[in-house]
Amino acid sequence: MPKVLISDKLSPAAVEIFRRRGISVDVRPGLSPAELRAVIAPYDGLAVRSATKVTRELLEAAPNLKVVGRAGIGVDNVDVTSATARGVVVMNTPYGNAITTAEHAIAMMFALARQIPEASASTKAGKWEKNRFMGVELFGKTLGLIGCGNIGSIVADRALGLKMKVVAFDPFLSEGRALELGVEKVELAELLERADFVSLHAPLTEQTRNILSRERLFGMKKGARLINCARGGLVDEAALADALREGHLAGAALDVFETEPATESPLFALENVVCTPHLGAATAEAQENVALQIADQMADFLLTGAVSNAINMPSVTAEEAPRLKPYMELARLLGSMAGQLTAARDGAIRAIRVEYEGHAAELNHRPLTAAALAGTLAPLMGAVNMVNAPVLARERGIEVAETVHERHGDYATLLRVTVVTDRQERSVAGTLVGHGRPRLVEIKGIAVEADFAPHMLYVTNQDRPGFIGRFGTALANAGINIATFHLGRAAPGGDAICLVSLDGPIPEPVLAEVRALPLVVQATPLRF
Repeated sequence: MPKVLISDKLSPAAVEIFRRRGISVDVRPGLSPAELRAVIAPYDGLAVRSATKVTRELLEAAPNLKVVGRAGIGVDNVDVTSATARGVVVMNTPYGNAITTAEHAIAMMFALARQIPEASASTKAGKWEKNRFMGVELFGKTLGLIGCGNIGSIVADRALGLKMKVVAFDPFLSEGRALELGVEKVELAELLERADFVSLHAPLTEQTRNILSRERLFGMKKGARLINCARGGLVDEAALADALREGHLAGAALDVFETEPATESPLFALENVVCTPHLGAATAEAQENVALQIADQMADFLLTGAVSNAINMPSVTAEEAPRLKPYMELARLLGSMAGQLTAARDGAIRAIRVEYEGHAAELNHRPLTAAALAGTLAPLMGAVNMVNAPVLARERGIEVAETVHERHGDYATLLRVTVVTDRQERSVAGTLVGHGRPRLVEIKGIAVEADFAPHMLYVTNQDRPGFIGRFGTALANAGINIATFHLGRAAPGGDAICLVSLDGPIPEPVLAEVRALPLVVQATPLRF
């Protein structure tokens, strides 16, 4: 039974989802980092909100951890790089609180435009300062969106409904999508020059940190107003305070701060600043939605292998997972064989190619390729899985290519994994038989049909009379039983392949004896 730890406050309904689906769950919010490290080891999953910091140190203390689920969109409290390196899937819930956060941004824009918080405080103090609070209309104004993804696009829709003009800066926004949303795609400098209101909806990354620097803040249109309901750290807060004091900007509305909880800031003393304590997702509906969503996603992954909204792994839907499972196992086994046959003398791996034919060509290829990469690299690098394999390949400059063939050959489905090294190119191919059982059908272009077994011995030899007798005798003299025996050759008298499955691992002295046999070119033990 998988075990999940919930270390932040989550809806009881989320806890019930885990339990109803047969997952053991412990709810322990408020643990200190040291306390969390002390208890995390046995858990397969960790569900968090924003309070828990999933650090490299915590991940190192969690040998069984397979998935971290963030109930919310931002994952800046999760060390995604370290999680990926350790093969841990990181999921979030990008849609569960999108409407709530977008509505908060619109509310902050209204509050800023009409000075509602200051007017409320003044009126409650017994004053009637009707002439003091002269606001501005949103109608006809230009809203600049920095980031136009899930939340930004909802803000755009609401702003267009208010008859505002919307311009957006987002490197990932296509012209077609911008046209569909009714926004104008512009560069950041142009947005800052034109926008009366600027609203941030970007994640916090090394590329976006301080995206509104001092220079850019003072490059904004004079009298503009800034709204940030995305992430603290996107704005240089000290520079923003200066821009407001000097009258370059008319106001700012902030729901997020570089340091949270934010108990002090130069911005707090300014009348033209509206502040809320990170309330973007703080509605009953959003809290319930993200909690239920992350519980379902984590349960699907731990029970079926389905992957939804992962930051560091290709998605696999719950419907796809059962169908993909045997193909992923075939891809892993083929990769493992290719990796085990790649010796140090072959030099560095330059490329890994994965080809798909027949039914396999119609599937979601990304998880299959990730499985093939994991299988190939694991014999050479150790702890590798589908999560970290693509990253490891990229870090080592290994070119990864997918090829989808429309042709239908001798098999209803076929996967081929090819490893290219400094010295040679080696490929293995396989299919599925029976009820999804992986079967090897080709090695280096030579037809060899064999089931994968836990212990196998791969031998390449010259195709001459006498080899099989000597080989069988060597194993028999050592008391090693052959479970299955498979042969293949490129041409009579040419290169040949012998693949046998054994009842156990072959001892090193026996392996050395096999390698010394006449006609033997290579002998490599395989484990699956």
